This record gives sequence, C-alpha cells and structure tokens, in this order.
Amino acid sequence: MTSTADLPVPAAEDVVLRDGSTLRLRMPTAGDETMLIDFFRALSPDSRYLRFHGATMIDQRTVAGALETDWPTRGSLLGELADEAGVVRPVALATYVRLHDPLRAEVAFAVADDLHGRGIGTRLLERLAAHASSAGIDEFVAEVLSQNGAMLRVFDDAGFETARTSQSGVIEVVLRLRSAASRVAEHRDQRDHIAVSASLEPFFNPGSVAVVGASPRRGTIGGELFRNILAADFTGAAYPVNRGAEPVGGVAGYATFADVPVTVDLAMICVPGGAVLESARAALESGVKALCVISAGFAETGAEGMARQNDLLALVRAHGARLVGPNCLGIASTAQRLNATFARRALPAGRSAFSSQSGALGLALLEEADARGLGLSSFVSIGNKADVSSNDLLEYWEEDDETDLILLYLESFGNPRKFARVAGRVARSKPILAMRSGTSRAGARAASSHTAALASSDAAVDALFWQAGVLRAGTLEELLDAAVLFSTQPLPRGNRVAVLTNAGGLGILCADACEGVGLVLLELTEETRAALRLISPEEASLDNPIDLLGSATAATYEAALPTILADPGIDAVIALFVPPVVATADDVSAAIARAARGAEKPVVPVVMSADGAPAGSFSYPESAAHALGLAARRAAWLRRPSGAVPELDRIDRRAAGTVLSTALAAADDVWLTPGETRALLVAYGLPLVEERYAATPDAALAAAHELGFPVVVKTAAAGAHKTESGGVHVDLRDVESITSAAAQIGGPMIVQQYVKGGVELLAGAIQDPVFGPLVAFGPGGVLAELIGSTRLALAPLADVDADELVSSGKAGLLVAGWRGAEPADRAALTDLVHRLARLAADHPEVAELDLNPVIAGPGGCVAVDARVRVCRPSAAHQPKTW
Repeated sequence: MTSTADLPVPAAEDVVLRDGSTLRLRMPTAGDETMLIDFFRALSPDSRYLRFHGATMIDQRTVAGALETDWPTRGSLLGELADEAGVVRPVALATYVRLHDPLRAEVAFAVADDLHGRGIGTRLLERLAAHASSAGIDEFVAEVLSQNGAMLRVFDDAGFETARTSQSGVIEVVLRLRSAASRVAEHRDQRDHIAVSASLEPFFNPGSVAVVGASPRRGTIGGELFRNILAADFTGAAYPVNRGAEPVGGVAGYATFADVPVTVDLAMICVPGGAVLESARAALESGVKALCVISAGFAETGAEGMARQNDLLALVRAHGARLVGPNCLGIASTAQRLNATFARRALPAGRSAFSSQSGALGLALLEEADARGLGLSSFVSIGNKADVSSNDLLEYWEEDDETDLILLYLESFGNPRKFARVAGRVARSKPILAMRSGTSRAGARAASSHTAALASSDAAVDALFWQAGVLRAGTLEELLDAAVLFSTQPLPRGNRVAVLTNAGGLGILCADACEGVGLVLLELTEETRAALRLISPEEASLDNPIDLLGSATAATYEAALPTILADPGIDAVIALFVPPVVATADDVSAAIARAARGAEKPVVPVVMSADGAPAGSFSYPESAAHALGLAARRAAWLRRPSGAVPELDRIDRRAAGTVLSTALAAADDVWLTPGETRALLVAYGLPLVEERYAATPDAALAAAHELGFPVVVKTAAAGAHKTESGGVHVDLRDVESITSAAAQIGGPMIVQQYVKGGVELLAGAIQDPVFGPLVAFGPGGVLAELIGSTRLALAPLADVDADELVSSGKAGLLVAGWRGAEPADRAALTDLVHRLARLAADHPEVAELDLNPVIAGPGGCVAVDARVRVCRPSAAHQPKTW
C-alpha cells in the first residue's frame, strides 16, 4: 500500500469537492497495478456494469491502459484518500485514449460507490480535459449506457458544448474542449465557490476547537493561545492536548487527540515544527477537517522546510481536509466569539473581515483597528498559505452575512488570475481594500524590449487591482482610514468635493491632497453661495475651499453642511476643523455628525486637536482626501460595465503553435526572425505593413519598385534594436538612397512600405512570472520609454478593459486627437490589443512581444516594426487547481 508520505507531490493536482472536502489527483504508475485491480473489484456490480457496459473479468488487462499514461496518446488521473487506518487508497480513476482521429479521445470514469454525489466525476473531467487540451485534443468522446444518468449529468454540468447520439441503449456523448471557454470557466468558478465556501466553514463556525501543544505553563505559544480562546468566551467547546494530559486554564487536558471525547471541528497545532506531521496525522485520523498550524519551520526556512510543508499538505489532502498556515498567528471569528490568535484582546465585533499574510503585522493592525473603533467580523493570519489563501477567503466572505467589507494585506500572489476573477465578482457587492508590499521592479534581468522595460511588478499589481475592483492602499494608515470611511459613510456619486474649513491654510492643504488623488473642487452654485452668505461672516471665503474663519462654531458647521450637501455639483464634503477659543472639537464633531445623519453623500470630518481626533474623525486632511479618493474610485468602478471577452475571427492557433515549436526546437530562448515574427502575428490577424525580404541590395531595390516608393529598409537580424544600431532607414525615395542604406546595414534586409501620418503608439505583451500574460499600450516610437505612461492589463481582455487601455493616459490623448490632429481609429486599436492579449494567453512561450511603432490614423492602424522573444515556459507546478 502507498502511504501518505509516498504521494508524488510535484505531479499532484488537488481539487475541492462539493461538500468542502478535498481530493488529490496524480498520474498512476506501474506500482499501482494491484491497488487499481482491488479498486475495480470493490465497485458494486451496478457500478462495474455501467463502467464496462456489462460483466467483465477484473485483472491486469483491465488496468493496463491506465498504467501506460504518456499524455499525448493516453491520459489517466488517479484520486486517492486515506481510509480509517490512515492507509491511502484509490477512490477514483479517469482515463482518455486518443483515437485514430488525432483531435479526438475516448474518455471513461470510475468513482468509489461510497463517494458518489460529491462532484468527483466532474472534477476528474475538468482536470483530464485540461491535460487533453494541452496535448492537442479538441474533443472527448464517451459511450454511456442510457441508464447511467449520473455520468450523463457529469457531462452536462461541466459546461462544455456537447452533442449526443443514441443507438441500442448506448449514448455517444461528444464534448468540445476548446469551445465556449468562458462558459466552461464560469461553471468551474461556480463549483469552486460552492466547494471552497463549504470547506472553510469549520474555521469560522467551529462547534469545537482543540489546541495541540497547549501547555499549562504561562508564556508558551499553545498555552497562551488556549487561554485566549477561553478569555474570549468561545461559544463552543475547547480542548487542550498535551503530553501530560494536564489541565489548562481550568479545563481538563488530553494526552492524545484520540482521547478527546468528540470529533473536533478545528485543530490548532502549536508544537515544534518537527513534530507537526505527527500531531496533524493524529488530528486528521480522528476526523478533523480543518487544521491551523501555528508552528514555524516550514517553507520560510529553506529547502528542508519546504519539503516538510509539502509532506504536511499531502497528509492533509490524503484526508480530504483544509489547512491554514503553517507559520501563522491564528484565526478569529466574532460570530463564535473565537479568538484563536495571540491578540491581547478579543476582536471588537463589527462588519469587516481581515486577512494578513504577515502575522505580526496583522496583530498590529488589529490593535490599531480597535483603537479606531473599527469592528471586525473575522481575522485570518494565512502565513505560508500552503493551502488556504486570500482567494479562498474571498470566496467565503462573499456570502458571509457577517461581513460587509474585506481588508487584505498581501505579500505575494499564488494565483493572481484566479484572484482577479474572484475579487472582480466579490467587489460588485462588497468593497475590497488591499495593501500589497514589495513594489520594486520584478526580477533582476535586463529588459530586452520596450514592453518589458516599461512593465513592472507594481504596475502589474495596479492593473490587476483595477480590473478586479480592488482598492489599493499605500500604507497601513491609508488602509485603516479607508476602512473607517467605508464602514461609516455612503459612497460618493462622483469625484466632485467641497472642502469646508475654519482655517484657510488647512483648506489649501486639503485641496492639494484632493487633486493628487483625482478629486476635483468645483465652484458652488450661486444658490448655494447665497445661502451660505446668510450664516457666514462677511469676510468668509465662499469659494471652494469654503473658509468660515476662526469664529465658526458648532452651530455654523451644522447650518452650513446641509446647504453644501444640497448643491447638485457636489458629491462629497470634507469638513475640516482646528479648535479655536470659541468652539471645542467634541462640539463641532457632534454638530458635523448631526448634519450628516441620513445624508446620501459622504461627509468626512477632520479634527486637528492636541487631544486627538474624536471617534469617527480623521486627524489630517491628507488622510481624509486619500480615503475619499478610494471611495470615489470604487464608485467609478461600480459604474463601469463588467464587460466580456469578445470572440475573435481570423485566429489560427495551430499555425502560431507551429512557428513557436519550430523556433524552440533549436534553442530554449530565442528571438524570432522577421519571417517567423510575421507568420506568428498574421496567424492572429494583427495588422502589419506590407514588406518584402531582401538578401542583397539588388533584391532590396527590386522590392522597393514592387511596393512603390517611398520605402523603409531595415535589418533582418532577429531581435535587433534597429534605431540604436543604425539598422533602419526611412522615407527612401530613389535608387541612391536604397543603395546607401543597404551598404550601411550590410546584411539581409526587410523592405517595407513607408507609412506616413497618424500617431506613433506602442502595443506589446509579456509573460510575467507571477501575473502571467500582460498587454501593454502607450505612446510609441523611439521615445516610448522616455515618455512613459504605458499602461498594462491582464490578458485575456474584456471589451471594457481594451477600451480603457486605448483611451486612457497619454496614449488616450494621442488616440483622441492631440492638438487638433484627427482622432485615430479606436475600434481598430482595441481589436489590435484584443488580438495581442489572445496571442499571449494562448501561447505562454511568447516571453516578450513589441509592436513599436504602431501607426494609427482615422482609417485604421498598422504595425510597422515587430520583435518577439520566445522561450520555453517554466515547469513550475502548483498542485492547487482552484
């Protein structure tokens, strides 16, 4: 039998099932023959009949095909779980075999009878289809007995386009693996949402908690965490587990997990790193489905720790469970009055959920949130996030009735593309505020293309967050400020702000801060100004900012605010106050609160007092402006359509794949030749200038006559920076100029039509090692890097993403017609970036791609120069598939 430790982690794939349990999948090997025979023999007669279409002898021949997996011709996935004795056994098998038609494969499944109804068949089909598609298979074919309703439902629920034919009680089902990709992804994401939410329920609503390593001695990690659970008045039962079975905090202790009298929902493990696996195994074998490992000594310590972490995750998967940590500081949930953390006090109850990748920073923020009056619904320190990640928590909090606002502190992204999809859905109903550390340039390699030079990790994060509707705070203070504002104020309808103050200098500082975050201060209407004159000193300034002077009292603020809020040109008000002799901070704060009560527009109070700002107020105008800027940004994002990824015609994915595989046959990292570059781009329908290859000056001259003067002559050297190397000559109008250019280039050449007029733009794509395919768009030409303003978006692009990429920033000004120029064809440019995005998403081998410049005018656009670097994608493997 195979033990948990023998699971081949590098090749493993983990799936989460409908009931919240998990399953590890792997490729079967020759050593699995006996186990697979036993698995098929253990199936009920009905299951064997449906699988094999009648009675059959189960022997070595039955399983031989599954043991010969190579993926191009045969694919197999074996699902395993541990039995009551902790021995890992097969519970599911899925296989495909390529047919004579190389685009088709026959597929079959078998699932242990006691596990039917948990969605295993659908998950097997989902993963097997991904492998088959990578191997070039377009369709699965299955022959299913008409009475096998369960398998027919699996095919229907997967989301693939299907076709059925029936004959003699057998239904042939054809699944088209490459069609309706968005529909398949939608079905998969919905399955993930249901399953992940169910899997996290024991962490947030446990009826019982055990702390392994809970010592009666004060100052120990396990002992203090257990006492925190007791001090918070946990609504369930808590059990300390320690070697001596000693009581902790007056609660009877247990020597082993097996001695605990109930099946525990949540196990907190606080033993030294080397003892974690033994403790986790005991907890899992007792039936625990949720583990939180506080202990350090895992991936954060190096290769040995990483191996220990992989073993821990394999153990958890073998028992179908979930894991928070390791190397974390715990979990808290106010609904259950659970404080399984090292926070000195239980969480103040509220409506905000918080996930932190840094435990210590998370606890510091909890202390500050308490001081600011920000209540929390739950807190999770995810540590090394070997399993549970921010993506998982977003899935759970999306429908958590206790949570209205989500806060994230992120240090890294495990699956940023899934984050974008989940966050983009969640943010439609609940604000997500995030702070991400590590904003330096990604990697130390020298950028070889304009696109790579202009892209950075931080720019990619900004693109990810904007597309997903996540609001990014630059500091912890900004994160808390925004959280307080979102917890207490309505969203503004727009970005038009009025600033009300009793100190002119303070108003100017606030106005500057507003401008820096995209808020605008417009003039008030004459009706509003007239109403304010009735309650203001004659010397008061009724411009915006509105200066009521130092004589303003609580009554002045209370009278002025409703008038300003009624102005149709104002979306929000920042009310600033510095206590003079005539009024107190508490009085004015109370007056502002009364005036804002029930208002549909946000009123953000700023009170600069030596005694500190009253509850609900900001201490500095810049803080208020930044928080309100994030609120206005969210309002703008909510007004933005969700968009959809368009279907594109004139795409020949196979032709592009042939170009790439041929180029990579001789080298793992290479610049495509101009001919290869053109073939690749033509396969995706990208607009290119007409050109000819010329090996000699005479051939260049003949090409110029064929294309028509004037022309451009450039070097045909792969990947060359043509301008810097003198490898390009433009606007050549006669024989002499072409002869001179050819002599200077001194090698094979490309001769192109000379495109005049229009604006020069840059469009490109890169494969980011973390974020995957990114599309870039900005001002082009030789000054692209100097001008900057290149914007990024994650591929594939929805229509709204492409439109924003083309119409925003400095490039957007050029496209719209800069200083009287005719506007460029925006539709043609959005089509171009869609095609670049599709190319980058379909082919991870495309490491860097530059179209610079792209000449765009009223009648369309055309790329006049292109460079493409290709390399073999990284073989890094992540077991988690959701």
